[in-house]
Amino acid sequence: MRSLPNLFLIGPMGAGKSTIGRLLAAELQREFLDSDHQIEARCGANIPWIFDVEGEQGFRDRETAMLDELSQRSEVVMATGGGAVMREANRQLLRERGTVIYLATTVEQQIRRTSRDRNRPLLQNDNPEQVLRDLFAIRDPLYRATADIVVRTDRRSPRSVVADIIRRVSRLTEPLKVKASLSSQR
Repeated sequence: MRSLPNLFLIGPMGAGKSTIGRLLAAELQREFLDSDHQIEARCGANIPWIFDVEGEQGFRDRETAMLDELSQRSEVVMATGGGAVMREANRQLLRERGTVIYLATTVEQQIRRTSRDRNRPLLQNDNPEQVLRDLFAIRDPLYRATADIVVRTDRRSPRSVVADIIRRVSRLTEPLKVKASLSSQR
């Protein structure tokens, strides 16, 4: 499994990127990175505070810099923030530096998974369900356009999602190994 490229998990909040990312990294014996957690550690502040003080634009600037830095490492599994795909620069660097996996889920599942989470500034309003629906309408096409693989996470155990990802990424990279082998024989 060492020959697999970097694996970048994208998708909406509540899709399971952190949980699945940790399990996937452990299974592949790789370092796990969570871009949001790395931003918080670097800033010494949580994301809601960054949003309050710097606004979404300030947070997105920090996110782009962090994604650029982390995606240059090798043999990592990285979970990105739900809005990472909003910038073309982020989408491009993820596509260029690894295999991008979209963890797709329904808005209903997101609501169940995020209902008590106070660390999600975009949901701190009177109608978080509508926010999630609006975000889905904007971001789903970007997730799909960026992803090499789309994996549904609804009503599946994290371990079954991890096994599915490993199988599908291996299948995706196998033709590359064959092509490289043929080229070296010439």
